[in-house]
Amino acid sequence: MPGDAHNIETTLGVDDMDPTTRKTQPELPTHVLEDEKTLPEEESEEGDYEQDIPDGGLGWLMAVSGSFLIFSSFGFANSWGVQYYRTEILQDTPPATVAWIGSIQYCLILLPSALTGYLMDHRHFRGPLHTASVICIVSVFLVAECKKYWQFMLVQGVLYGLSAGFLFGPILPLMQHWFRRRRATAYGITATGSSTGGTVLPIVVRKLIPMIGFKWTIRVVGFIFFLTIGVPNLVLRTRYPPTKSKSGLLDMSIFKSAPYSFHVAGLFVSFLGMYTVLTYIDVAGVSAGLDPNFTFYLVSIANAGSAVGRLSGGLMGDRIGPINTLIPMTLAAAVTTFAWPYCTTKAALIPLAILYGMCSGVFMGICAAIPSPPSNPVNPQDRGRMVGMLFTIASIGSLVGPPISGAIHDKYGGFHQVSIYAGCMIVFAAVLLTCARQAAIGRVWGII
Repeated sequence: MPGDAHNIETTLGVDDMDPTTRKTQPELPTHVLEDEKTLPEEESEEGDYEQDIPDGGLGWLMAVSGSFLIFSSFGFANSWGVQYYRTEILQDTPPATVAWIGSIQYCLILLPSALTGYLMDHRHFRGPLHTASVICIVSVFLVAECKKYWQFMLVQGVLYGLSAGFLFGPILPLMQHWFRRRRATAYGITATGSSTGGTVLPIVVRKLIPMIGFKWTIRVVGFIFFLTIGVPNLVLRTRYPPTKSKSGLLDMSIFKSAPYSFHVAGLFVSFLGMYTVLTYIDVAGVSAGLDPNFTFYLVSIANAGSAVGRLSGGLMGDRIGPINTLIPMTLAAAVTTFAWPYCTTKAALIPLAILYGMCSGVFMGICAAIPSPPSNPVNPQDRGRMVGMLFTIASIGSLVGPPISGAIHDKYGGFHQVSIYAGCMIVFAAVLLTCARQAAIGRVWGII
């Protein structure tokens, strides 16, 4: 569904080049230019880690292994659908109330990111990963035993969400240890784990429940997680030595950077609306008179589109800059959100789900690309903390966004007003991202 310290700087200005090279000098992404600067002497004593970044090779194994963990964390959360729980298990619970289970999941997957980023910067990676992996698998098996709302909230919302947060939190910052020029592509690969899980797991659950029942279906998911969580525990490694920064966990000085602050605000606001369609698309389809056996698959269709968006967004981000990719695709996601309630047939909902999935997938795949001006570059060894703080603040938006949409639906009795609220939040997020770009490079266009 869905960190990076693309430490982005302005590109070389054309006017500063020698006239003989002006036509042939390529404009490199600003995060590449920054990363190629000479490291401070004290860091060089530990080895020139930035200059020795593989940018491929073993890094691709890290990216794929990271996608397995995101499959098991955000992938499971993205397979969440209000309609099944509301009609099959929690029939007497309003949709807005049921939606809180998913919102708590989303929030707690993102909330520990500041802590996991801080721990990673200080080289505490494998211990928290091993512990969270055990708790996450156990929590999935406990979901199979739940029967009441408070039990689902406690186990699936809180226990699973928090443990999955310690799986998700360090993965995107870890890609910065292994990639520089292809960093956005690496983000896209790892982020496809969320889409793959959100596509495959709902279908697995839907097919198996009539055959073996709810309990054993969830247990099958737990056994799948033995593989998708176990392999990364054996493979994933960090490269940088522990940071020498004396900053604490909650270092507010990072918000002195205007580009970073605008970017964090943009991500927070986007989460107030970005997950609304994914949360309610199946419920809206049923309320429009469509067969629940069809609407159930709309979440999987949207997640399949999201996988395409995450991969293509990463490739595009490496060419024109991640922020330049984020802004138009965020606006496109707003357009699909506004159009959503007007799609009331199968022929309309299927392409809508695909387009929404693609646009939101680009956003979630590379939203952790942090712009920074040349005057205030990010220390490579402090990236985990900055990316973690980004997602921790965004978690509040993911917590309250879908329930706000549910409350609007309950008040007005339809999804038109819901789409207006969610779409406006996404448009506002695009405006804030534009402000972040302007603050970072000080001009209308530049690769960032």
